[in-house]
Amino acid sequence: MVTAPPRREDSAGTARTLHHWSGGQRLDGTSGRFAEVTNPATGAVTAHLPLADEDEAAAVIAAAKAAFPGWRDTSLAKRVQVLFRFRELLNARSGELAELITAEHGKVLSDAAGEVARGQEVVEFACGMPHLLKGSATENASTGVDVHSVRQPLGVTGIVSPFNFPAMVPMWFFPIAIAAGNTVVLKPSEKVPSAALWMAELWREAGLPDGVFNVLNGDKTAVDALLTSPDVKSISFVGSTPIARYVYETATAHGKRVQALGGAKNHMVVLPDADLDLAADQAVNAGFGSAGERCMAISALVAVGDIADTLVAKIAERTRGLRTGDGRRSCDMGPLITRASRDRVAGYVDGGEADGATVVVDGRAGEFDADGEGFFVGPTLLDHVRTDMGVYTDEIFGPVLSVVRVQTYEQAVDLINANPYGNGTALFTCDGGAARRFQNEVEVGMIGVNVPVPVPMAYYSFGGWKNSLFGDTHAHGTEGVHFFTRGKVVTTRWLDPSHAGLNLGFPQNG
Repeated sequence: MVTAPPRREDSAGTARTLHHWSGGQRLDGTSGRFAEVTNPATGAVTAHLPLADEDEAAAVIAAAKAAFPGWRDTSLAKRVQVLFRFRELLNARSGELAELITAEHGKVLSDAAGEVARGQEVVEFACGMPHLLKGSATENASTGVDVHSVRQPLGVTGIVSPFNFPAMVPMWFFPIAIAAGNTVVLKPSEKVPSAALWMAELWREAGLPDGVFNVLNGDKTAVDALLTSPDVKSISFVGSTPIARYVYETATAHGKRVQALGGAKNHMVVLPDADLDLAADQAVNAGFGSAGERCMAISALVAVGDIADTLVAKIAERTRGLRTGDGRRSCDMGPLITRASRDRVAGYVDGGEADGATVVVDGRAGEFDADGEGFFVGPTLLDHVRTDMGVYTDEIFGPVLSVVRVQTYEQAVDLINANPYGNGTALFTCDGGAARRFQNEVEVGMIGVNVPVPVPMAYYSFGGWKNSLFGDTHAHGTEGVHFFTRGKVVTTRWLDPSHAGLNLGFPQNG
């Protein structure tokens, strides 16, 4: 954090000063606290981000609260028209958003474009909100009595999103929240704020009324304001498990509904009958894509039986051919998000080697295609990893793929089920019976069969089990619609003289 007044970007390239977005317009920070935003491929500071204090957070929340009655009462037809306009604008300008993501996160441009496309799928799902919000009705449930149910919006919804998906993760939540009639306060990661601000301006261009979508930049002070404000009715969070637990416990203690998605340690099991070339390709893709900074990355490869030597050799051959560098230079893999992340990931590799793991491919040093002092660790492959090693037990969140060797299918499943995380897992096999058994027995929320990163389509829900989710509601899909609405049942009787008179007994149907 810095406290010196930052300067706006000028023709000489001075780092620009960012802002909040409140009530349909830019809101300059007044707290005097700022964070530096960097390009992780070069290490250069590109922006100064204001960190909100309690008063600024309250002002942004108040803007969302003021906009709620009008948006709630806007017809579904008009709400969806705005969603469709947002979709069309995003389709036309998705390249701009991908470039912003690469500049602040570091992932390669093709990966950033894929992130935007997956987020857009949730926008398209939310365009079907008139159907998704249909209630039910029963005529003549009792004599002359009709009953119907509706789902209504909550009010102000808070979203706290992580650095690794600056566009997709917020889009898991806000299209559904907005289409259902809520207003939104998005608190993006202070490491990657520009995507959220860009989408705020796109919403305004699409015709969204002022105050329906707001961006609050900041650190723990801003998050705590959302967790404790009586005007915020729900919290959607994605991040590490310790923070997810804190968010869940704090927000629920203040009467909010919460969906808090936490960390992961995703396993990919390869059975002896699997196509090993396919498995090797997919292990590289899922282990090193986005420099491993994905909650659905494969970080533990479980080789079953006598295939490990062959499989490790195939993965190593592919890994050594990858090019790491600036995501704008058609590299295969970009940098880590910060210098501290780079040092932490390299430290895990040091620890794994000291504990006896074999470093097959070493990404701690090498030549990287970038200018300046970027935050790079190249793809790293460790073999003979034991389950008591830190490289196995901890979520590294970097390009480190650990190979664990077991003898049987049962040992592989026991290993996964004993893990405290339960976000995603994958099985590679040609045996349909084994696949059917695996998907039934494994205690994980999202399962892939010959699919290494089983992120569901938007009309299904995203979410893990165990320490990967706090709360009972997953992201997007129909669970998202239910999360951002609450049910109401209306029982109606019109004038009927046969029911006149006094009767203090409990009402009975008949």
